[in-house]
Amino acid sequence: MAANKGVNMHAHSSSVATSSLSVDKDALKLETALGHKQQLRRNFGLFSLTSLGFIIANAWAATGGTIVIAIYNGGPMAVLYGLILVTIFYTFISASLAELVSAIPSAGGVYHWASVTAGPKYGRVVGFYAGWLNMCGWLLSASSISSILGNELVAMYLLRNPGVEWHSWQVFIAFQLVNWTCCCIVIFGNRYLPLVNKIALWLSLIGLVVSILVLAIMPRGRHASNAFVWTEFTDFSGWNNDGLCFMLGLINAAFAVGTPDCQSHLSEEINEPEKNVPKGIMLQIGTSFVTAFAYLIALFYSINDIEAVLNTSFKFPTAEIYLQATGSTKGAVALTAILFLATFPTLIGTLVTGGRTFWALSRDDAAPFPKFFSKISPTFDSPLRATLAVSSVTTCLGCIYVGSTTAFQALIGSYIVLSTLSYAAAILPHVLTGRKTIVPGPFHLGAWGWFFNISSLLYIGVTVVLFCFPFVYPETAQNMNYTSVITGGLVIFITVWWFVRGRKEYQGPKYFKEAAEELADGVIGIPRKMSA
Repeated sequence: MAANKGVNMHAHSSSVATSSLSVDKDALKLETALGHKQQLRRNFGLFSLTSLGFIIANAWAATGGTIVIAIYNGGPMAVLYGLILVTIFYTFISASLAELVSAIPSAGGVYHWASVTAGPKYGRVVGFYAGWLNMCGWLLSASSISSILGNELVAMYLLRNPGVEWHSWQVFIAFQLVNWTCCCIVIFGNRYLPLVNKIALWLSLIGLVVSILVLAIMPRGRHASNAFVWTEFTDFSGWNNDGLCFMLGLINAAFAVGTPDCQSHLSEEINEPEKNVPKGIMLQIGTSFVTAFAYLIALFYSINDIEAVLNTSFKFPTAEIYLQATGSTKGAVALTAILFLATFPTLIGTLVTGGRTFWALSRDDAAPFPKFFSKISPTFDSPLRATLAVSSVTTCLGCIYVGSTTAFQALIGSYIVLSTLSYAAAILPHVLTGRKTIVPGPFHLGAWGWFFNISSLLYIGVTVVLFCFPFVYPETAQNMNYTSVITGGLVIFITVWWFVRGRKEYQGPKYFKEAAEELADGVIGIPRKMSA
């Protein structure tokens, strides 16, 4: 009995020592190779981090919330095959980013990587633009998710009150309600976020299974035909060009799986980020595709009146599909509520990521009032001020929705364009410098890196242009795609801010390659056999 107790105590001590060693090694690399002191608590594990990535992407719920865009451009067939195509290219992007985070596990993410891959001559300006493009992308992502949640709340209300007319201000109020509720959860519940992520993962998976079962069982002979789902191409966009129509519809799939960098911004809050974050990124893209594809098949087979879906008075087509599938208002409300509960944690995760990104920019003097926003709250162990700033800007972006009902599409399009441009800002210099500016981490693509990187850049180049096209033709002031306006305006803002502050005062994040090489070889601090 005493012997067993001694063994258990020895095992516990060994486990604690190993954990402490891992934390020390991570803090050592952060300071010696990346030039930052450890400020955030490393309270995430691989499961909780992957859970965060899953709920931020939340691909099945995201496709349900944004189906209004894609269904106009080719119908169900185009959405399903488009998801396959987009996932292939986002796998290339995910692998390219996973390789970079494995070498440079920083909360700055693409901002830090771009600063390094572009080399000492151009790294400062390239990193500055990459950081702000990525930051603006996350702001628009928070706005998009808030819009989806707002539309879901309003749709549930209108389903229960069919005599009430839809107004954009209703969505605006719901938008602000969910935005600040999630902000409070992120700020005051920071230490519980790993647990929240795990619970949210299971809630999302349960909601997915329940939704698929209901959509598959309840229509009772009113399912759509196989041809409607898999082979019929229906162009409601007015372009009269099937190829262009199909390509424009890819934005729905891109929004669903297009958050591969989200986990990288928590690299300073998990042990062994050079190994765990790349694993999380690749797991995220795989689970996103499987869940979204399964859900979309069930959803499209539930449609029995496509015209009613496109012209629904709820302004939220998924609610109309649920109504057709269940044949009852209560059933439609219940399924929309499940979608809402699954999407709600996505906004929490998005604000977590956005807050960490803005904090990283402030830490390196790239943001306004950097000393103020770079402070970590000692009470909550989180970048409280930076998170509040993200929610405040999201509030302002919500005002766009009141002025234009097409703002929803513009927010989504702008998020995709800005985020992929920030990825390109890190990947393109990596290619142009011969992939030699960084010390490879455990996740290294080797010779395949060229193929993955170049394929990623080709996809980004094509879609950045296409997603600025009007989704409906002929375009009017009411249905115009304002993505190019929003993107162009933000790029101008970043350029002005570069000349106001960046050019003279901003130095950028650090990367000490010799120290990184010595750490990789086990020369500094910890023997190589212990760091594997």
